[in-house]
Amino acid sequence: MDRRQIKTRQAIFSAFVKLLETKRYEKMTVQGILDEANIGRSTFYAHFETKDELLKAVCRELFGHIIDSAMDKTHTHGLYSKDEAPQSVFCHLLQHLQENDNNILELLSCESSEIFLRYFKDNLNELIQTQFVNHNRRENQDLPQDFLVNHISGSFVEMVLWWLKDRNKHTPEELDRYFRAVILPII
Repeated sequence: MDRRQIKTRQAIFSAFVKLLETKRYEKMTVQGILDEANIGRSTFYAHFETKDELLKAVCRELFGHIIDSAMDKTHTHGLYSKDEAPQSVFCHLLQHLQENDNNILELLSCESSEIFLRYFKDNLNELIQTQFVNHNRRENQDLPQDFLVNHISGSFVEMVLWWLKDRNKHTPEELDRYFRAVILPII
């Protein structure tokens, strides 16, 4: 994409996220997005076929960035000064969530949060499969891997929701310790 296309796409993303702060996803219209982004209908459809395609693209960008950053511990966004990046991929992921890039925490707790939580969990599944279950599994060998991955990602999402309700009173390091204390015995 050229710079103009990238700028237009970002305007659409920003308008979409801004509207989500005040409206449920189901109540949003393409026209509302057009008005907020100050673009024409044909411009929108040059980038996205539907509102659902826009949602998928926003989620891919948000969660893909965070998940990829957690998997690639060299990509730290200045989170660590002289200290080493954390050993736990979960702690690294929580630290990226705490940064709240693109208001991701607000999206996970907004009126339309169930949509974002589903995408977040789906993205977590791959991370958990590749970084945790495939390499560290010692216990419960008789459990299907997809069951275990689903259980761990569901628990992680619920922990993040609890953290949001608790107004982020716990540090990512504390949450990581709590989460691993619960998850490690089943792996």
